[in-house]
Amino acid sequence: MLQRLYDWTMDLAAHRHALILLALISFAESSFFPIPPDILLIPMVLAAREQAWKIAFVCTIASVLGGIGGYGIGYGFFEMLGKPVLEFYHAVEKFEAVKELYNEHGVLIVFSAGFSPIPYKLFTIASGVTHMDVTSFTLTSLVGRGLRFFLVAALLWKFGEPIREFIEKHLGKLTLGFVALVAGGFILIKLWH
Repeated sequence: MLQRLYDWTMDLAAHRHALILLALISFAESSFFPIPPDILLIPMVLAAREQAWKIAFVCTIASVLGGIGGYGIGYGFFEMLGKPVLEFYHAVEKFEAVKELYNEHGVLIVFSAGFSPIPYKLFTIASGVTHMDVTSFTLTSLVGRGLRFFLVAALLWKFGEPIREFIEKHLGKLTLGFVALVAGGFILIKLWH
């Protein structure tokens, strides 16, 4: 079954409308959809390595626009739309705890969520609920999501198939390690001053 799903994804990645589908998945994943765009980004770059930067760009912009949609859900439609998304992920209690952190560390939280495999949609909705500055939210999302998708595309462009296997096996650990380094750096800077 997994082999058929893999083959289907690789075929889909080579389809002439794959960029549109990637944009739709990237947009939806940032506000409500449970499947990350990496499932299509990775095979698309492998299928057309010369298009890696274009693919990463489309993925990033659509994801940030979807994040703005998630922000809007949190800002104006939390009870109707946002809360059911959080309930689906069994994250209502976690959300309440995270809301308090936004007052002090919102930009770092959004960056970490945008770059890591943590469900980004939870943080886009939280950003709207807490009324985080929308410009800061958008710019931070652009940097976090852009770094994530361009890093994956760059590694696949440079190393091809062997790096795909490495990324798929260790993406969570690599990303969380990078986020821990960035967070540690911010903490050290804060303690230094």
